[in-house]
Amino acid sequence: MTKLINGKEIAQNLRNQLKREIDNLKNKIGKVPGLAVVQVGNVAASSVYVKAKTKSAKEVGIEVIDHHLKEETSEKELLELVMKLNNQNNVNGILVQLPLPKHINEQIILDSIHPDKDADGFHPLNVGKLSVANNNDENLLIPCTPYGCLVMLKGLDINLQGKNAVVIGRSNIVGKPMAQLLLKESCTVTIAHSKTKNIEKLCKDADIVVAAVGRPEMVKGNWVKNGAVVIDVGINRIEVNIDGENKSKLVGDVDFIEVEKKASAITPVPGGVGPMTIACLLRNTTIAFKNSQKN
Repeated sequence: MTKLINGKEIAQNLRNQLKREIDNLKNKIGKVPGLAVVQVGNVAASSVYVKAKTKSAKEVGIEVIDHHLKEETSEKELLELVMKLNNQNNVNGILVQLPLPKHINEQIILDSIHPDKDADGFHPLNVGKLSVANNNDENLLIPCTPYGCLVMLKGLDINLQGKNAVVIGRSNIVGKPMAQLLLKESCTVTIAHSKTKNIEKLCKDADIVVAAVGRPEMVKGNWVKNGAVVIDVGINRIEVNIDGENKSKLVGDVDFIEVEKKASAITPVPGGVGPMTIACLLRNTTIAFKNSQKN
């Protein structure tokens, strides 16, 4: 029988663990981690994400410092704010919610965040550390979504060593760091993307498939071998006709109905990877705080 990987439940367990840790730190040293959340403009989806992240952070005891800026905020003004937060003692993690308005270069902003306060784990220095660090380094700030996927995989009763893993998608945010994390677990990793030939065959040979390509229901049942583990990172909104009425539906990069019949374990959308991303953001902020106390 296919196991449904419950991201909500696993994320709640991680948040509970972080809350206990933060309560202990507060009692011991009288301080808690601080997370600066920066949003520019009023993109509806961004507002929803920021609200969810802020709520979760406060629930585990992290102090949230909100900065909601106007759409017309200049790149120079945003850079000045990031530099200020880099030097602010009560800020241990900085999150700049993406996407930013088109007149602002996202990479310049992300690169300006101090690596020690990089709550998303996107800074080139942290990406480089992920490539060279050993498996036991608990001080790394790792991109949240891939790390959340790894936590879910490690929670299954399987040995990851030697498993054939295919990651569909080569983004800096998910695909590449996901491959690095799987390599650290001694998987044999293939990264597939839009130019990959015979992608269906590659997936068919995989013990683990991580879909992070941004194409609704791209991975079909005949792409997946019996017993494979499937992690669906995709979040796509599509129009479906229900009883003669067009309605919006949230789906992943995997055709869930087809693939569930073949997989030994699969993440749903929603309720799979999404909650884990937020929980891992809180993990990074807590690690950044603990690292700051050593200096």
